Amino acid sequence: MKILLLSLLALFVVTPVYGQLLSDATGLVNRLDVQTGGHSFEVQTTSNFDIYDFDFDKDKKSLTLYINSGLENNLGEILIPTNLLSGNFTFYLNGDEFSPKVKSNERITFVSLNFTGTGENKLELFGTTYLDGLEIIENNVPEPQITPVAENEGGGCLIATAAYGSELAPQVQQLRELRDTKLLQTESGKSFMKSFNEYYYIFSPIIADYERENSLFKETVKISLTPLISTLSLLHYVEIDSENEVLGYGISLIVLNLAIYVGIPASVIIGIKKKF
Repeated sequence: MKILLLSLLALFVVTPVYGQLLSDATGLVNRLDVQTGGHSFEVQTTSNFDIYDFDFDKDKKSLTLYINSGLENNLGEILIPTNLLSGNFTFYLNGDEFSPKVKSNERITFVSLNFTGTGENKLELFGTTYLDGLEIIENNVPEPQITPVAENEGGGCLIATAAYGSELAPQVQQLRELRDTKLLQTESGKSFMKSFNEYYYIFSPIIADYERENSLFKETVKISLTPLISTLSLLHYVEIDSENEVLGYGISLIVLNLAIYVGIPASVIIGIKKKF
């Protein structure tokens, strides 16, 4: 499993050309458990700052995030189920109107945050539609909780999201579906994703940040991800029902990608050296 993890990590690592190491909160992924109207919803956030608390107000149709940041440049992504809040969103950061990038489909609203300032911040999100298509069920519900994904298996793909411009991009959704429908269906897959996330979120926010600042770097990463996404798509056509199958297909894909990312360039370099 360790060899599997290290090999796959080698496919993702792109050495950043700038910047300093981020804090321990880098790439922190949270699942906010919102209980309202007799229903349970999960709002997922991925950020380089800590969300230490949140409030949901059904009357105001609002979600308030309480943020603590140790970095000047703050990046974050929020996925909100549309049947919880939807419509025309307005945002306020520390009481001032704020305009993040917002994209939606029929399932989720994706909010991309980028703001400056260390210390404590308060982000307020106001929707215009609450419990769209659902009926309010009168019952007692538990207090909302924040669950760090560091203790679970899921998470966001910051590098692919930045490369393709949106959490809703088909390539990003394909990676998420492969994770949820294949890897997370076995204990080996869950263990792998937990270990992978611990390393991935150390460097991925740095790379994603630079992708947003440098269009040439963004296109380079997008091109480099294409073979990986194409080979991983093969998992859509196989049934994985056991631990051995996860390891078997995983090792096969790693060998295939090593041949693409290492073998082919090495052959070209050797050929050029022999020629000259």
